[in-house]
Amino acid sequence: MRCVVGLGSNLGERWQRLSEAVRTLTRRDHMTIVRVSPVYESQAVTRSPDDTQPPYLNAVAFLDTSISPEDVLAQLLEVEREAGRERHGRRRWAPRTLDLDLLAAGTETRDTPECTLPHPRLAQRRFVLRPWADLAPNQHVPAPFDATVAELLDCCPDGQELSRLPHPLSVPTHSA
Repeated sequence: MRCVVGLGSNLGERWQRLSEAVRTLTRRDHMTIVRVSPVYESQAVTRSPDDTQPPYLNAVAFLDTSISPEDVLAQLLEVEREAGRERHGRRRWAPRTLDLDLLAAGTETRDTPECTLPHPRLAQRRFVLRPWADLAPNQHVPAPFDATVAELLDCCPDGQELSRLPHPLSVPTHSA
């Protein structure tokens, strides 16, 4: 199954954290990163204009796997923890050493307390849709969106500007 994973970081060595996340995910059993989008820098999404945070680096990766979406999500959360991510209750807008979101898993849909697929807020996030569109603009995103990535990007209400970085993240050529 092909999964789409959003990668982000706005604390510490952001580029290194994203690079290490790609390498770590490829070393996991039953997971292989096959493509990674260009990296974009964006302002942090916060609750109020007074809440300032460092800017994010964001990318999207395609990951092939034979495990369930729930198991992929568990692996993503473990990689976040290993990178020093601290979750503070439900503080959605807290700064992050590493943020890994399971955006989609093939044509699977889920709506459980543990896993919602596709990611319920992906259509509101230019920093997710722009790099995803660089990889697969015509990829269909299942219900409730039922649209291509390009269509979602065209309708995205998030008007923030993104800066594309000149150097891509490297994709390991084999599992180690």
